[in-house]
Amino acid sequence: MAETADPMVGNNPVPDMLELMNQIAKALVDEPDAVHVEALADGDATLLRLRVAANDIGKVIGKQGRTARSLRTILGAASMKFQHRFSLDIVENGESEPNFNR
Repeated sequence: MAETADPMVGNNPVPDMLELMNQIAKALVDEPDAVHVEALADGDATLLRLRVAANDIGKVIGKQGRTARSLRTILGAASMKFQHRFSLDIVENGESEPNFNR
């Protein structure tokens, strides 16, 4: 389930972005029930952490990272609209931090 961190004052785009990333990721993977997106607020920016099953990690990263880059591009476009910076980390379920040693 999607969770949010501290909401921004006024119109809060975080729940919408959580739902967007959740729906896109579920459409890409074989195990949609294993998809979880959480938001971690950091001042005027929000980190979205996308967790997927271990066998689906390649599907959300894509060949040469193209799918992950596309997801980040969508977040960048939304950042401009909402005037709020979003970033994306993709991790396997069970990991607390992203693993860059692959």
